[in-house]
Amino acid sequence: MQDVPVPKYYVLKKAIIDMIDAAKPAPNEPIMSEREMVDKFNFSRITVRKAIDELVREGYLYRVQGKGTFVLDGGIAHDLYSLSSCTDDIVRYGMKPSRRIISASVGVPDTREGRLLRLSPDEPVFRLERVYYADGVPINYTTTYLPYKYIKGIERFNFEAASLYETLKKEYCVELTKSTRTLEAVSVKGGAARYLEMDDGAPIIMFRAVTYGRIRGGAEIPVETFESAYRTDKFKFFIEQVGQQRKG
Repeated sequence: MQDVPVPKYYVLKKAIIDMIDAAKPAPNEPIMSEREMVDKFNFSRITVRKAIDELVREGYLYRVQGKGTFVLDGGIAHDLYSLSSCTDDIVRYGMKPSRRIISASVGVPDTREGRLLRLSPDEPVFRLERVYYADGVPINYTTTYLPYKYIKGIERFNFEAASLYETLKKEYCVELTKSTRTLEAVSVKGGAARYLEMDDGAPIIMFRAVTYGRIRGGAEIPVETFESAYRTDKFKFFIEQVGQQRKG
C-alpha cells in the first residue's frame, strides 16, 4: 500500500502542539510570531498561517489583532438558560469586567426592532451600543434596544459604570422573566471586527435575543432586544440538560 504524504501544515500543527505541551505556557501567554516559525521550522508563511488557523479553530490558540497569537485558556462560559449578564459571567470566572459605551441615544427603531418590541412606528427606543471587556480583552460587542415609554430618562445613566439590568430593576421596577435566543456562526466585519480587535472574516457567534419582563407586576411584555457579537476564542456557550426522573 502506498503511503499518503502528510500535509506540511499538519506536521507543523503537531510541532506547535508539542512545543506548547513541553513549555507548558500559562493561559493567554503569547507564542512565537509567524515570522519566527518560518525561520525555526523552515516552512512557508502560508503553511505557518494555515497551521495556526487550524489550531485557532480547534481551540488551542487565539489571535488578537495587532498583538499576536496566544495560548487559549478554558474561556468564559455562559449558560444559555440563564438570564445573567455578560458582566456577571466575567466576575464569576475571577476576571475584571469593564464596559465601553460606543453610543447611547433615543430614537425611532428600525422595523425589526419595533416589531420585536411590539411598538408602533412612532414609538421611540433607547439604543445602547457597548463593548464588554474581561481583564482588558474585548469579549463581545452588543447593541441593545429598549422601549423608551417604560424607561423614560434612562439615558441619564452612565452604563460604563452602571449595570443595565440592575438599573431596570431598581429604577424602573422591571422584573425579567424569560428570554428567546438564537445563535448563528458568522464572519466578523466592519465596526464589530474593530471593536473586538479581530481580523475581518474571523469567526464569531452572533447572539440575538428578545427579553421579556413585568413592569411593576403588570403583564409580561418584551422589554429588550439585542444583538451580541461574541469572540469564539474567549467565550463559550453551554446548555445544562437534566434527565427526566422516572416514576416508580
